[in-house]
Amino acid sequence: MSKLLPALVAGSLILAPAVPAFADASAPSVKSRLDVLTTRDGMPGALSHVRASDGRTVTVKSGTAERGTGRPMIGPRGRLRIASMTKPIMAATVLRLAERGEIDLDAPVERYLPGVVRGTGDGAAIDGRDITVRMLLRHTSGLPEFVHAVDWTKPLPDYLRMALSLKPTQRGTFAYSSTNYLLAGMVVSAVTGKDFRQASRDLVLKPYGMHDTYWPARADHGLRGPHAHAYGVHPGRPQGGVVDLTDQLPTYEFGASGGLVSTPQDLDRFWRSAPLGAMTGRTVPVEQPGWPAGTTYGHGVARTRTSCGHAFFHGGDLPGTSVISGRDRAGRTATVYVTSVAGTDRQLRHLLDAFDAALCSR
Repeated sequence: MSKLLPALVAGSLILAPAVPAFADASAPSVKSRLDVLTTRDGMPGALSHVRASDGRTVTVKSGTAERGTGRPMIGPRGRLRIASMTKPIMAATVLRLAERGEIDLDAPVERYLPGVVRGTGDGAAIDGRDITVRMLLRHTSGLPEFVHAVDWTKPLPDYLRMALSLKPTQRGTFAYSSTNYLLAGMVVSAVTGKDFRQASRDLVLKPYGMHDTYWPARADHGLRGPHAHAYGVHPGRPQGGVVDLTDQLPTYEFGASGGLVSTPQDLDRFWRSAPLGAMTGRTVPVEQPGWPAGTTYGHGVARTRTSCGHAFFHGGDLPGTSVISGRDRAGRTATVYVTSVAGTDRQLRHLLDAFDAALCSR
């Protein structure tokens, strides 16, 4: 999580709380929290989907699925671009391969991608022989974030090549960077001999029952199946202002760092099946500005304290969508998303409040 890119990709595959902690969710209902997002914050639609540890599910909706129509917000099988919520799914894929002995988390990236990770220019100090797979998953590799350097009004560059020319952060210290997961996907492809998309389908999506989750094809600019419309500023055409982005975002290029399309129902399935013990072991403190106080980060999953105890979560932003999803220790899962990016501190605060209410209301 980090500050949103000014008027463009808005932190792109990153969701960053801009406040020190979750608020007390004991009084306001989930519906009232969602209504704040769709009234005061101007979000077209908002949804919360919760599954209790005993299997009961509750879906709460606010706003509309399409501006100007009055259509009710879509339900829990509605598809959305999940942006950086892709990262926990890719981390689970890597951990499955590690469990099978095909990836050593403490081996250098060089073992799997020989000669690929070599910095240039301001990034001359970057070297794949010094970076382990575990560092990629925990964002401690020192690899810089490519998102903030892209000129989205021009043809898209080679993201990895761009990242390798940027000044690195301090290796060993948490610094969120989507570049880590671009490389994690490449490691998966190298080890399996398959595109990382197919590998994740075989190792995670299918076994977890995430049947409505898919990787967009290169030519996909829209969403398949039922979905709400998404609204925001097109990163390549910011002069156009807020528009309907539903069929205008080619998220294929974000790949392993943020390219998946899923549903709240499938994200619940992920949290119920994910190897949280492995994903939350050996965490590192998150000291970047914008994260809740006391947050730690493991292998693709963050851990923080909500108003009802500790929770494991991740989130993501793209123009047209912000999502936060996670679970508590008892197995209660919650996903909250809105159909416009939570681009201000206030909107993000309210999104986090809605997630807290969803996870903690009983």
